[in-house]
Amino acid sequence: MAKRTPLGVSGKGRRGISTLGWALRGAAAGAAGSTALNAVTYLDMAVRGRGTSSTPEDTVEELAGKAHVPIPGDDETRQNRVQGLGPLMGLVAGIGVGTIGGLARARGYLSAKPVGIALTTVGVMVAANGPMTVLGVTDPRTWSAKDWISDIVPHLAYGVVVKNTIDAFDRP
Repeated sequence: MAKRTPLGVSGKGRRGISTLGWALRGAAAGAAGSTALNAVTYLDMAVRGRGTSSTPEDTVEELAGKAHVPIPGDDETRQNRVQGLGPLMGLVAGIGVGTIGGLARARGYLSAKPVGIALTTVGVMVAANGPMTVLGVTDPRTWSAKDWISDIVPHLAYGVVVKNTIDAFDRP
């Protein structure tokens, strides 16, 4: 296990990298993880011939309604905006969780690879599925085993990539 190095008086964390530096590294790791998640999702769609999920767009619609913020445009333009905003919310969740991982590393928190992968995977699943669940767009309690596997596998790919990327930034 790697040695923990807490922040010093200089404001520099692990390896002399600033907190902002670690946040940016975490964001990059989150972007890489989001790419892995999307690749695994699209591969699953191609192999099984399944369609896209409407939950990201449904979540945008619910959020806009709850916030009383109209999405402008005629029917087609508005729908195109909603279709663009759905995946953007996923990227925000993925990059955000990576950023949190980078900030944790800046504070000197380290974990064994399986623990870090599990924590990151659970974190991004909560960040992605939490709002959908709270808004009533989906209910994980009603998901079938196939639904759970379709959700966990891409998020696990995210966790593997994020953990390995952040760890790579920490190598001397």
